[in-house]
This record gives sequence, C-alpha cells and structure tokens, in this order.
Amino acid sequence: MSRLEPLTPEQELRDYLGGFDFRGDMATRAIEPFSGGEKTRLALALLIRTRPNLLLLDEPTNHLDLEMREALTFAMQDYEGGMVFVSHDRHLLRTCADELLLVADGKVTEFDGDLDDYAAWLATQRSADKAPAADAQAEKAERLQQRADAKANRQALLAERRKLTKEIEQIDRNLAKWQEEKVALDTQFADPDFYATVDRQKNEEMHRRAGELGEAIDTAELRWLELHEALDALPAVD
Repeated sequence: MSRLEPLTPEQELRDYLGGFDFRGDMATRAIEPFSGGEKTRLALALLIRTRPNLLLLDEPTNHLDLEMREALTFAMQDYEGGMVFVSHDRHLLRTCADELLLVADGKVTEFDGDLDDYAAWLATQRSADKAPAADAQAEKAERLQQRADAKANRQALLAERRKLTKEIEQIDRNLAKWQEEKVALDTQFADPDFYATVDRQKNEEMHRRAGELGEAIDTAELRWLELHEALDALPAVD
C-alpha cells in the first residue's frame, strides 16, 4: 500500500489497514501465506482505498467473519462512487443497496421494492392465487412504510454503533501511549541511581507527570467500560 501512496504517513496506512483487522506485524507481512478470508479482506481494503468511480463486487462478504462483515458494511456505506454488487447477505443488501435489479426471463430490470417485496414477488410467481388488486396495493403500501421505518431504525442504530466504536478505538490508542509513558517513568523511579542523577525540579516534574498519567489512565479505563456497556446494550441490527 505504501507503494501506491508513497506520500501518505505510515501510521495513517496502518490505521486504515487496522480497520480491516490487519494490525501490528500483519500490516507488513508477505501476502502469500494469508488465508482465503485474509486475502479477501486485503483485496477489499485496497479496492476501497483506491476510490474507483465504480465498484463491481461478487459476494463480497464470503469468507468474512461477523466483525469484518460489519466493517465492510461501514466502508460500503461511506463509499461515494457507483457500486454494483451480487450478494446473498440480506443484512448487506438491506443496509447498502439503494435499488435492486431483477434478473428474470432473460433480462435485467429495476425492481420496484425491497427484499420483502422480492420474497412476495417470488411467492406470487409460484402461486396461481392472487389477492385482489386493492388488497395487494394496501399490503404493498404497508410493507413500504414498514421498510421505511425499519430502515430509519437500522440507520440510527448503525450510526450510534459507529460513534461508540470510534470513541473506543481512540481510547485504546490513548491508553497504549499513556501506559507506555508511565511504565517508562516508573522504571526510572525504581532505579536506585535515579535520584542521584536527577535534580529536584526535574524529579518533581517527572513525578507530577506520572500522577497525571495515572489519573488519565483511570479516567479512560472507566470511560472504556461505559462505552462497551453502551455498545453491548444496543439491539442487534438485522
């Protein structure tokens, strides 16, 4: 990826790859020994990163675990170009597809409806019994309203989940940095020669900094727990 974007800071590229579960040493490993799922994730990460005008995806969630399916869903929702994809993943279709295309009778046409309407269409095709036109229109109107309400609820839940996840990730980064700095200070304080080589003012500054770090870490850890509790309390998104 650094060859594609030589001017982009390494940490920015690592953060991006981390969103696709390539963290730490995985960001610099050779690709050949990767599993099928890992190669799929990497291909999707590179594809989305290049921001083409049009994406053509065939079953993009195959070989992905639930966490990566959710990450891919977020990435596809944020994608600003055109996108055509084939999938049996109902969650992906519900959250990322603006319109459905119907392939039937040797042609492709725009399907006026959602997945529930498609299921109803299939049932109609397989059955000779048809409801009266007025009833069918009323049922369709009701389904469309239910779809609109369900979509609004899903989008609100996804937005809240994304907000909580983003704050958790920021706290994780801060904790890692602060804990590393505090460990370094504590190591110096434990050295018998430390107090003989550092003047009083510097000693006080370092101890004050260690105290500030301890308070920041405690506060961040409490917030981390609160965020995870809030995330766990969110209803599942179909």
